[in-house]
Amino acid sequence: MSKSIKVLIQGTGFAGQGHAEAFRSVGAEVVGIVGRTQSVVEQVAKDMAIPFAGTDWQQALEQCKPDVVSIATPGGAHEEAITQAIECGCHVFSDKPLTATGESAKKLHELAAAKKVKTAFAASFRYMPDVIYAKRIVAAGAIGEPLEVECISHFNLERDIPFGWSHRKEDGGGRLNNNFTHKLSIVTSIIGEKILSIMGEVRDDLGRAPIVEGVHNFKKRRDFIPDDLNDPELKWGESNVEWSYTVLAKLESELAEKPVSVLFKHGGLHPRFNEDHIVIYGSKGAIYIKGHYGSGPLYFYDANNDWTRLPLPDDIVDNTPQGEGDTERNWRYLIRELVKDIKGEKVAPYQTFKEGAQYQQLIDIIRKNDNWVDVSHLQ
Repeated sequence: MSKSIKVLIQGTGFAGQGHAEAFRSVGAEVVGIVGRTQSVVEQVAKDMAIPFAGTDWQQALEQCKPDVVSIATPGGAHEEAITQAIECGCHVFSDKPLTATGESAKKLHELAAAKKVKTAFAASFRYMPDVIYAKRIVAAGAIGEPLEVECISHFNLERDIPFGWSHRKEDGGGRLNNNFTHKLSIVTSIIGEKILSIMGEVRDDLGRAPIVEGVHNFKKRRDFIPDDLNDPELKWGESNVEWSYTVLAKLESELAEKPVSVLFKHGGLHPRFNEDHIVIYGSKGAIYIKGHYGSGPLYFYDANNDWTRLPLPDDIVDNTPQGEGDTERNWRYLIRELVKDIKGEKVAPYQTFKEGAQYQQLIDIIRKNDNWVDVSHLQ
């Protein structure tokens, strides 16, 4: 494919604009953008010099005739839009979660496979440079057999962030959809993609959030926290998703005789005492990456019982796309792989709707929260 790849964006907020810039960074042509509110989508299109702006997704598909669509709306709005795009023969780049349920996500994966379109699932923090370096170290056998992985994070999010999609299961909210997807992707990229078993505990520590009008950009939602939370006129929305989770998993690794144990512990509303981290323990050493999504730096524990900070290799640094932040750079990395694949170029395996559907089915299992054994009768 020698012609410029045409892209249609769904979503006008932080993600939609970020996806558009990411596709442009690899030479694709952004031909249109669709949003809920005409005035908003027209302004975003004007600011970003996108020729088509509208609120009707089906009309945009027919008029713009894109090669690829980029889905940058909350997960609860994905299913219909992605279905329509696949039926039109479009390749699809979708932010996480793929949909709000495992069943609907599986349907999208099966439809994409049947229609033979390419898909990319943006649980994309596996492309953090130090995560890529950790994968290389493990693959080289430097820590021996991988034995277990520990992922700990506490975000201390403001409890009074305005009520919205992130508070609702049916809209794709919850910490599993918006944190665990990235963590699982990071760990599978390092250890191995085959997930053998999983169990978990979830908890809603929030309860409710104030309803505030005018929130458009997800990253700026903190700016809309009401000054007076005791105002009797203030309305409240009820949360129905998890804000904390603990998940245990077992992964298969080609480098280990036994399944690798993984702990995912996340508190969305809880303060951290020390840094968030990801640690990979092996039979001969260990790797510690600072940061909830592996932002670094990376430390290696060797046979001398010392932790040593390792600088990133030049080739990993040079292969990292430019971008304002980690999220934007990781979008650009995955979109670069997708576009190369569409053009028929050779690329390393990347996450598709197969993983998006698998992750959503796992989240459904974890949310059942039915792994407890009643021991109250034991003396």
